[in-house]
Amino acid sequence: MTERKAFHVAVVGATGAVGQQMLKTLEERNFPISKLTLLSSPRSAGKAVVFKGQEYIVQEAKPESFENVDIALFSAGGSVSKELAPEAVKRGAIVVDNTSAFRMDENTPLVVPEVNESDLHQHNGIIANPNCSTIQMVVALQPILESFGLKKVIVSTYQAVSGSGAQAVEELYEQTKAIIEKEDFEPKILPVKSDKKHYQIAFNAIPQIDKFEDNGYTFEEMKMINETKKIMHLPELKVAATCVRLPVATGHSESLYFEVEKAGVTPEDIKALLQDAPGVVLQDDPQNQIYPMPADCVGKNDVFVGRIRRDLDEEKGFHMWVVSDNLLKGAAWNSVQIAESLIKIGLVK
Repeated sequence: MTERKAFHVAVVGATGAVGQQMLKTLEERNFPISKLTLLSSPRSAGKAVVFKGQEYIVQEAKPESFENVDIALFSAGGSVSKELAPEAVKRGAIVVDNTSAFRMDENTPLVVPEVNESDLHQHNGIIANPNCSTIQMVVALQPILESFGLKKVIVSTYQAVSGSGAQAVEELYEQTKAIIEKEDFEPKILPVKSDKKHYQIAFNAIPQIDKFEDNGYTFEEMKMINETKKIMHLPELKVAATCVRLPVATGHSESLYFEVEKAGVTPEDIKALLQDAPGVVLQDDPQNQIYPMPADCVGKNDVFVGRIRRDLDEEKGFHMWVVSDNLLKGAAWNSVQIAESLIKIGLVK
């Protein structure tokens, strides 16, 4: 086996939930790293992080931090990405950004490797990692699009609290304990950290993720709608979304309704297609109560699909249930996967 070239990799937001998963994924994948630079906000700088048994001190992210960096994985918030990603590119790095800062920029490819890896050739230094909910949905839908066409998608999400960060998960645990022990508590984080009003998440469902837009949809819902069209190169695709936060720590679930263009497609055809689809695990045996659940997907890179059935009224309409670890395929793994693709197709010098 020929020796692989190794690269100088920077992780921005290295102490956060996604940053930690990025490091774990880089280690598990044995990513070819010649030098590792860990960066964060001033608040987290100075912390020690262990990677492959070696201790690294996290540094404050500054423009000069990216000198001689080949690949920079960003997951430190949109404002940090907007400020520092262009600085990294100026210094020769290719940025894989996990925030929403560049996703809808027409000059920035929005990539899920199983779906549109070839879009990486159009990058100008920055590649955007899509929203976690969008990623798992398009991985499940892409094989269907390629074989049967796609006319309409309606998605309802059941999203884990870790999508709002580690503090939100801690709040879920604290509220759950308080309710069980009949103690008082004050919600402080969900549905949106910056809003004045917060709601209980334990034993509840909050039909708001991110802020509301003027059209009545939340920013999260509009992200799913717009990103899906961009990733799948289907600007005319009809897409609607309702995004709901559930008291689950990790693992997003989605109920998908979709309509195909081709006549005569059966649920068995779709199951056969997804059985061999890249990045997909089919778990669909309702008679034996086998279907995807978030508790079973934690720590796994794949997208799990089940409960595939025809709509009772629309001959070309189908329903399915899609589950994935939002911190892995929804964030860290997809980012590392993009970096692996860049190396594979020779886009990293």
